[in-house]
Amino acid sequence: MHLTPVTWRDGQLFIIDQTLLPSECREIRLPSLESVREAICALRVRGAPAIGVCAAFGVLVALEEMRPADMAAGLQVVDAAADRLETSRPTAVNLFWALRRMRQAARAFAGQTGSLRDWRDRLEHEACALRDEDTVCCQKIGDYGATLIPDGAGVLTHCNAGALATSAYGTALAALYRAHESGRAFRVYVDETRPLLQGARLTAWELLQAGIDVTLICDNTAAQVMREGRVHLVITGADRIAANGDTANKIGTYGLAVLAHAHGIPFYVAAPLSTFDVDLPHGDRIPIEQRPGEEVTRAFGRLTAPEGVAVYNPAFDVTPARLIAGIVTERGILKPPYEEAIRNCFENHAEPT
Repeated sequence: MHLTPVTWRDGQLFIIDQTLLPSECREIRLPSLESVREAICALRVRGAPAIGVCAAFGVLVALEEMRPADMAAGLQVVDAAADRLETSRPTAVNLFWALRRMRQAARAFAGQTGSLRDWRDRLEHEACALRDEDTVCCQKIGDYGATLIPDGAGVLTHCNAGALATSAYGTALAALYRAHESGRAFRVYVDETRPLLQGARLTAWELLQAGIDVTLICDNTAAQVMREGRVHLVITGADRIAANGDTANKIGTYGLAVLAHAHGIPFYVAAPLSTFDVDLPHGDRIPIEQRPGEEVTRAFGRLTAPEGVAVYNPAFDVTPARLIAGIVTERGILKPPYEEAIRNCFENHAEPT
């Protein structure tokens, strides 16, 4: 897929407003730091890698908006912008990883150049490099993930881990795109993904655009299609992966993993190494974002529940590592035991910086 959800063009930041899909595919400009934060909070841009890329460029937006007079003021703007953007969404670790990288680059470059303009240009190059590296990662994830999808398979996915969730191409959906490009025929079952229907609005739309055989199902239909033998593997994305392989992803993913286990169906996760949080020993430490109750009671502006009813609306859940058959990364498919596999992956290769 050649969708580009986050674009840096002529010194300005643009995103595809994903709240308008599938009825309208519209690019909007984010002219200020607050507009970047609002876009992340409101899910105009979403998906862990895409959030990270957008936040990196958001630092540049803040520099253009604030126009610091000297290097010291510029470093203050970078820190203030990163602090503000870090409050947008707590679960996806790519956000914090990208902003940490921009902070570190700002300080490193400050000691290497005397010109404020050169310093700002080098930060722009860093953000572009982060974006481009994510694209390469997604392509490699697709190559490894495609090996899991045999001809004639039925594949189930949840939420959106496609081109719209990354700098390009996707993570879980990258595997589908690569398998499709190789000539394999398979069918994808897409959960609608309540309450905001990212599967129905985004994933089904992406797959149709790519010419892939896709069938949309309600979230509560997943067990039935598994029981009927229509599903041979499940693959999803991830927003944060702990050191032991426990994985946070869109709410409903844990339930799918339990169902897949009950039916003897392998459950895979696809994510770049920037989604791993090796400082967290297990998934119980992953912060889970709580979304407004109105997303459930007034989805898309229509009242669907009694006024005043209490709502519990976590955006993510955590799938235990014991339910995951493999984690597809840009360095290969990690297999249990995950603590050892993840440690070896980071120790044997330089961690992305």
